[in-house]
Amino acid sequence: MTKKDIFSLARKEILKLIPYKSARDDFSSDQKKMIMMDANENPFENDLNRYPDPMQNKLKKRIAESKKVNLDEIYLGNGSDDIINQLIIAFCRPNIDSILICPPTFGMYEVHANLNLIKSLKVPLSLQFNLEEESIFSSIQKNTKIIFIPNPNNPTGNSFSDLKIQKIIDNFSGIVAIDEAYSEFYEGDSFVPLISKYKNLVVIQTFSKGQGLAGARLGMCFANKYIIEILNKIKAPYNINSLTVDAALKKLDKQDIVYQQVREIIEEKNRLLNEIKNVKFIKKIYKSDANFFMIKVDNGDKRYQQLLNLGIVVRNTSKYHNCKNTLRITVGKKDENNALISAFSKMDLK
Repeated sequence: MTKKDIFSLARKEILKLIPYKSARDDFSSDQKKMIMMDANENPFENDLNRYPDPMQNKLKKRIAESKKVNLDEIYLGNGSDDIINQLIIAFCRPNIDSILICPPTFGMYEVHANLNLIKSLKVPLSLQFNLEEESIFSSIQKNTKIIFIPNPNNPTGNSFSDLKIQKIIDNFSGIVAIDEAYSEFYEGDSFVPLISKYKNLVVIQTFSKGQGLAGARLGMCFANKYIIEILNKIKAPYNINSLTVDAALKKLDKQDIVYQQVREIIEEKNRLLNEIKNVKFIKKIYKSDANFFMIKVDNGDKRYQQLLNLGIVVRNTSKYHNCKNTLRITVGKKDENNALISAFSKMDLK
């Protein structure tokens, strides 16, 4: 897939768009060495009186080193939600194009599609929550532009076959967006190294989960430079704030701590699953490759409310496709997990 092929997927009005450009796009020097008289800022220094780097180059360089990709293969958004929305805006024409999703799946794909007047084609996962690639191929329409696949999946927690995903990428002429929000917890391989091989591949990751910066709102998009070029056309001038950039840079200096925490969370998940496997009202515990897991219970609404009454908030996923009477539970710290185990013991008697 060439630059021409990628650009043919994008909306023509986006390709013609002349993006807003600040004066700071015109030089690469450290702005601290420059006299800044271009952006109508308050000149009195307080660490936040200046606009941030519009292209986040310092942070992108660090991410590029970490992920072993090129600088022009990275796009940063205000959380993964922002990136999902930007992809739909860039490639999908309102009231004409469609995306394809595989429920049960992350709800924001359809929300952003609806907001942009884009149809969502739905190809449900199998009863075992696996991708049905043949059904996907038969459901793709002429104007289907993006297939969103979270891997591991949310809310079910399982991961999908790499071969199935690669088959979809190989046989779809549009964009395949692999959402790797839980990559730190997943023992399988990331698709990031394959962006040079598959020109229609987009990989989305985030600082919100394993990296522990949910409050900072920083999502990462990895793709070939032509897709990134299109996304840069429609981004806000200063779309990532200085506090978020600083928090991410500091976090990248502490990856040893991050992965120690990840190991602890995985250990706690395994302990938690072992402790609750004999709870009578739990009918099934689904395989998880993330920092959460889904359980099937006798009565989802009842058990959800009981947990709330005991001061524990989980996600009631009972209304998701093929997820009747299920709860999604995020693994907490040891004392929090112990509280959940204790709560389940009390609830087992009711």
